[in-house]
Amino acid sequence: MESTAHIRNFSIIAHVDHGKTTLSDRLLEHTQTVTQRAMQDQLLDSMDLERERGITIKSHPVTMIHRDNGSEYLFNLIDTPGHVDFSYEVSRSLSACEGALLLIDAAQGIEAQTVANAHLAVSQELEIIPVINKIDLPSADVDGVLQQLEDILAIPREDAVLASAKNGIGIDEIMESVVKRIPQPRWVEYDGIRILIFDSVYDPYKGVICYVRVFSGSVKSGDSATLMSDGTKIQIKEVGRFTPKMTQRDTLSEGQVGYIVTNIKSVSDVKIGDTITGTQKPAKEMLPGFKEVRPMVFSGIYPLDTSDYQKLTASMGKLRLNDAALSYQTESSAALGFGFRCGFLGLLHMEIVQERLRREYDLDIISTYPSVVYRVTNTQGDVLHIDNPLNFPDPSEIEKIEEPIIKANIHTPNDSIGDLLALIAEKRGYCDHTETLDSTRIMIVCVLPLNEILIDFNDRLKSITHGYGSMDYEMNGYQVSKLVRMDLLVNAEVVDAFSLIVHQDKAESRGRALCEKLKEILPRQLFKIAIQAAIGSRIVARETISALRKDVTAKCYGGDITRKRKLLEKQKEGKKRMKQVGSVSIPQEAFIDVLKNNSSN
Repeated sequence: MESTAHIRNFSIIAHVDHGKTTLSDRLLEHTQTVTQRAMQDQLLDSMDLERERGITIKSHPVTMIHRDNGSEYLFNLIDTPGHVDFSYEVSRSLSACEGALLLIDAAQGIEAQTVANAHLAVSQELEIIPVINKIDLPSADVDGVLQQLEDILAIPREDAVLASAKNGIGIDEIMESVVKRIPQPRWVEYDGIRILIFDSVYDPYKGVICYVRVFSGSVKSGDSATLMSDGTKIQIKEVGRFTPKMTQRDTLSEGQVGYIVTNIKSVSDVKIGDTITGTQKPAKEMLPGFKEVRPMVFSGIYPLDTSDYQKLTASMGKLRLNDAALSYQTESSAALGFGFRCGFLGLLHMEIVQERLRREYDLDIISTYPSVVYRVTNTQGDVLHIDNPLNFPDPSEIEKIEEPIIKANIHTPNDSIGDLLALIAEKRGYCDHTETLDSTRIMIVCVLPLNEILIDFNDRLKSITHGYGSMDYEMNGYQVSKLVRMDLLVNAEVVDAFSLIVHQDKAESRGRALCEKLKEILPRQLFKIAIQAAIGSRIVARETISALRKDVTAKCYGGDITRKRKLLEKQKEGKKRMKQVGSVSIPQEAFIDVLKNNSSN
């Protein structure tokens, strides 16, 4: 039973919402891993957020026992996230497997992330089993999808398994394919212990728990081991498998997937993709594919109530324990008080972190404009990496500014191509080439600055294509751009929370929109307030909030007009003096409104 010949390690990969989690539910039922009484939909999605949005955020491994012709097979399923932001997590999960079920929606066809995930699996040399899901839907076009499979992914249509995860159709065929087509565990004959960490979580009682795949050797509680990326020595306290809850075992041996409880106290000390080896006889080389995960998008997170800063500090620490991809450091703003500058994998990751802070830690938070990492070369030839507009050097000291570029694959219906090309051009991108997928759909390969897709690109893509468009992207280096730092001045004072880095051609329209928004929101004072958008010393947009007028002449009943004029002149002098000494305190609500509404600009 425990011999590697009867172990199959596989993942389910798919585009978002193609039925991945539903299929894993059916496999758990079919193998009776979970009793009918304990079964619930989206069983492996443990977070409320995952259930609500119908997306997988964390990898969830589970071990199942499948009985076939009198033999027992150990199936290790590693569920993967589908969204592009978590592609590193997908690649780590895939490197722990020998095969993958590539799930394709019979109604939607092959989409952007289907292609991206299939290429990831091919690059890891995995056996791919295509599963055409949702074949029972009235809108299903099975023949069309099989044709796409051959044309786009070059996989023969005979290899595909037809299924409906919701109604349990084709589950037996999937199980049979896993047994027959997915190879038994690889690299087991390597001399020495090599264990891949593909995920980690923090448990308040046990400390850091590593989700692992044992490639060679075996490990048990009490063993000492070494992390190969930095040579850290660790003590193993407990080992076990997922069924799907953690179940303690005596040992984990080659080919198996499970968890290891260590004496490490911080998840940031455990790097996803690292290799664990024995301390006595360490392995010579790490398992392939390890790379440090780097944040792509940066944003400031501040508590709405400044007294919540300590609570936010504690909450960020706890969240970081369960999300190694999140990076943060303290920063302060004259307008928003103390907060954190956070780095995220992408926009969805940012949204999820903010939502988790609000829900799980009961915090009211506000975030500043998302920005990316710019490479600034100064006149001395030094290269600076700038992720915060406030750290932008003086324009006179800048030789050149480079911004990160992405290569995007956008799948879209034919009738939306004109509007999409206009959107790409508006976002300073260009179309590299197009590929026809079938009679109704096309793939646009385009190059765009990462900064331009941060706010509303995905929403506009969905509205242009009526929900049928999908996008996948990868980093494509840096390019030199005419970028400037734009500040917002209220009564000649710079408001640092509104500073942003923007392309020179868009600065004026962006500045005007921000000034108009702030004019609507800021309360009027007893003196005129000038709201200005400035690039260096040049003002590019201006709005004026008129003064509240107190009726100083109300007490004059009749008499000479000079009495009234004298009072008005006196008031005028007072307003002038007030404007010089008066400071405009911007209410917190104004920041929230402007920062929330930024996405519509």
